[in-house]
Amino acid sequence: MKPLVFLFTISLIVVSHFNAQAQLQADTFSELKYRQLGPFRGGRSTAAAGVPDDIFTYYMGATGGGVWKTTDGGTTWDNVSDGYFSVGSIGAIEVAPSDKNVVYVGTGSADPRGNISTGKGIYKSQDAGSSWQFIGLPNAGQISRLQIHPRNEEQVYAAVLGNIFGPSKERGIYRTLDGGKNWKQILFVNDSTGASDLIMDPNNPRILYAGFWQAERKPWTMIDGGKGSGVYKSTDGGDTWSRLSGKGGLPTGIIGKVGIAVSPVNSNRVWVIHEHIDETKGGLYLSEDGGQHWTRVNRDHLIRQRAWYYSKIFAHPTEEHSLFIVNVSLFKSTDDGRSIKNIPAPHGDHHYVWINPEHPDYLINCNDGGANVSFNGGKTWSTQWNQPTGEFYRVTVDNQFPYRVYGAQQDNTTISMPSRGGDIHPASGLYEVGGGESGHIAVDPRNPDIIYAGTYIGIISRIDRSKDSYKRVGAYPELYDGIEGRDLKYRFQWNAPIRFSPHDPNVLYITSNYVHRSTDEGHTWQVISPDLTNNIDKYLDIPGEPIQNDNTSVELYSTIFAFEESTLEKGVLWAGSDDGLVHISRDNGASWKNITPKGMPKEGTVNMIDLSSNQKGRAHIAVYKYRDNDFRPYVYQTNDYGKSWKLLTNGTNGIPADYFVRVVREDPAREGLLYAGTEFGMFISFDNGTKWQPFQQNLPITPVTDIAVHHKDLVVSTQGRAYWILDDLSPLHDWKPNGETQFLSPRLTYRTQISNGRGGFRPDPAPTGALLHYYLPKADTVEIIIHDANNNEVNRYEKIMGKSGINRFSWDLTYPKAKLVPGAFIYLSYSGGPKVIPGEYKVSLKAGGHSYEQILTIKADPRWEMDTAGFEEQLKLQLKVRDMVTDIHKYIASIRSLREQLNQMSRRVDQPALHQSIEDFVDKLTAVEDELIQTKTESHQDPINYPVRLDTQVGYLFSVAHSQEGRPNNAIYVRLKDLEEDWSEIRSRFDNLVSEVLPRIETSLNELNIPFIGIEN
Repeated sequence: MKPLVFLFTISLIVVSHFNAQAQLQADTFSELKYRQLGPFRGGRSTAAAGVPDDIFTYYMGATGGGVWKTTDGGTTWDNVSDGYFSVGSIGAIEVAPSDKNVVYVGTGSADPRGNISTGKGIYKSQDAGSSWQFIGLPNAGQISRLQIHPRNEEQVYAAVLGNIFGPSKERGIYRTLDGGKNWKQILFVNDSTGASDLIMDPNNPRILYAGFWQAERKPWTMIDGGKGSGVYKSTDGGDTWSRLSGKGGLPTGIIGKVGIAVSPVNSNRVWVIHEHIDETKGGLYLSEDGGQHWTRVNRDHLIRQRAWYYSKIFAHPTEEHSLFIVNVSLFKSTDDGRSIKNIPAPHGDHHYVWINPEHPDYLINCNDGGANVSFNGGKTWSTQWNQPTGEFYRVTVDNQFPYRVYGAQQDNTTISMPSRGGDIHPASGLYEVGGGESGHIAVDPRNPDIIYAGTYIGIISRIDRSKDSYKRVGAYPELYDGIEGRDLKYRFQWNAPIRFSPHDPNVLYITSNYVHRSTDEGHTWQVISPDLTNNIDKYLDIPGEPIQNDNTSVELYSTIFAFEESTLEKGVLWAGSDDGLVHISRDNGASWKNITPKGMPKEGTVNMIDLSSNQKGRAHIAVYKYRDNDFRPYVYQTNDYGKSWKLLTNGTNGIPADYFVRVVREDPAREGLLYAGTEFGMFISFDNGTKWQPFQQNLPITPVTDIAVHHKDLVVSTQGRAYWILDDLSPLHDWKPNGETQFLSPRLTYRTQISNGRGGFRPDPAPTGALLHYYLPKADTVEIIIHDANNNEVNRYEKIMGKSGINRFSWDLTYPKAKLVPGAFIYLSYSGGPKVIPGEYKVSLKAGGHSYEQILTIKADPRWEMDTAGFEEQLKLQLKVRDMVTDIHKYIASIRSLREQLNQMSRRVDQPALHQSIEDFVDKLTAVEDELIQTKTESHQDPINYPVRLDTQVGYLFSVAHSQEGRPNNAIYVRLKDLEEDWSEIRSRFDNLVSEVLPRIETSLNELNIPFIGIEN
């Protein structure tokens, strides 16, 4: 949508009604939309593919944001999976060599960091990504790789790592011979070991190599490696397999994640990379005889660090001894891997490289910042500032106008952006706010330039943007590397809460396994609680086993993961732990009580606590246990400070049984109206959680990580599609299910100059002006009339077709625009009407023979310092200039009408003298018209050759007057006076011309019995 057009367009959004029990139909709010806020900064990606004979077309799979396609070499990306996929996490993409229109996608990223999302099987497209079909393996979990027969796109192999959170018999290698209609598991090791890689010999599709990895994630650790891991080979298309690990020099024993590559130049040249519990046996191995014998060619830790997250290698298609290796950095070797050279890329933490087999300098690389394309072998890359696929853990909002949205992006930085307006591009409107990729953010309620942001190991930064100052204010600076959790003084999770007290802005809270409070901006901290976790000793070892640790504090366990202070009662504090406890203090932290709900899953993570702003003692908590292989939704509610709890999700009342919930929020404007964010999208309840239903609308299927209800907007953070906002929740607040026509109370509206951007990689435009909502029991034509406080009509909109249900009408806060002759082109002029002044307006809705009224309050942008007199003066000026434009065009219309009549009469006149008189008069009329309007101008740069005329000069002055806020400057009045004089002179000359010449012509025509109408008023 083009923002400049949107500013002046009346939009109609229709929302269906819900029944008397406030339970909605499935499509009730199908046209109430979220808008994408961004940022357009790439998030994690672990899968990619290209098209060999189309050097500009590539596919990229985000770890939470679905499948994206570029047809211009990475300049722009479009999502192609929305509306088809039931999950956002992508693990593998392959384009069929025999038919580039056939594309297979395996869901579930197989580089399982701590916030990994599961997959839900395999999808297939037969039209290059325009549409997709689900083709099976719904319980596969994480899918690491796909391979397609080079001459038969129906024969496909899938490497399934499996459910990373527990044992799974679905792990292994699968094959389909009929394009996905049927799948057969052709290699299975055990239920804790899955396939981490699968390579088909580029020269012989019957030869396959498979890498297996014993792996499992728990909240407190990463199980990396085991005796089930290893390398397998098939020479008969997967019917039979032999284990290569432990033979010919390839190690056996406890092996980590396995990656494999085969040279297309020489199929006997095979590489394997894996980690090993014995450091001397891990690294890169080479076979020069198809896997019979192996030599370790590289033990460099640069290609082995954090091996469970990387460990992939890619053979060069035309250089026999060359391969790419991904890790924190992207490497290339030209000597079989013995030495490596770093290839600089736009981001770190690399996961995949696709190399065009026909043009090997053309690459696509996936990393934790998205995907980027190179056309020169990695010397330069396309941008990642065009992919709105960021993963955000939380959302924070402030009270500025417009309010800003804050968050920490996984594998990137914290970021702040305006909730609407501006040109959101790399350096416009966005800025970092300290902290790091994982932490909470708290904005000082007294000064939005002062921001506290967290990250791992308890690091908390305080920045003051107005002074360019930065300092760390954490409670206890301690490195966690190599230290067991039980030996840490404080256990700060890398997503530890930071909160200001809603009652005292001098009070700041942070949490470890204790609650810490500061009253001096983090200079000193007081511990105000005991250990509020289960302090489970067996889970407090160094995370990661048996091969490599993962000690970034993601897996640091027995921590306080959720914390809030009541907005209604000072000193009422609530805390929830990641190991299954909920506590409350009603005396400002002096004492604490365990209020954990009975029946809450043991050791479940309390991810979110939402305290009611409607009722004291009322709270909702969102608990999940998916990292321990329990995907059920758990939302609890208490109305008595935790003395009793009610489970609001049972798997049968709307939220599916495998949609675990990350966040629940109660709408402060309507008690009992709840929003829930799950792993697979949004849900809503109008009856206190008795029943839930989807509230996905146009929001992509992606994990919802947090929700903020702010200024009657719904702000949503996601793990894979950045931030989204649903503007104006008021229709959900005020409608009553009585079956009668209703004109709903509009929310406070601000008159602003906010821009919505001008194309490119920008957020969706926010609605501008006043949003007016009305309910119709059946479809009908309605009329909306706006009057000012003196009952003067401001604007009127007729023949609006309203649909059954709740309708939304957007008024752009203007009077009617100038009336122009058809086809007029006024260069550099605003095409709308004068802006209304701040104040109260009576809005009338006429529907079904009845009239309904609401009062709309409009305020000035709170950032402006302008008085009412200034706005009134501006409005008076705008109306005067608008009417002047209208008046000029009335004269132009009169001239054209008169000329057309005279030309018709002239053709009927056979008297040369009269005929000449008419032609002379018409020429004079045309000369006047030429002073009023440039008839040759048809485009924006035509005025370079065709000078502007009076109507455009006046129209431009209207634009200048309209663009200002408050009292116009004197230059506008000076110019207006000159234009009025010009207009007066031309008008007088025209009137004199008509009064002198036209009567004589009319008399002559009447003598010939030729009827003449004359000038139309």
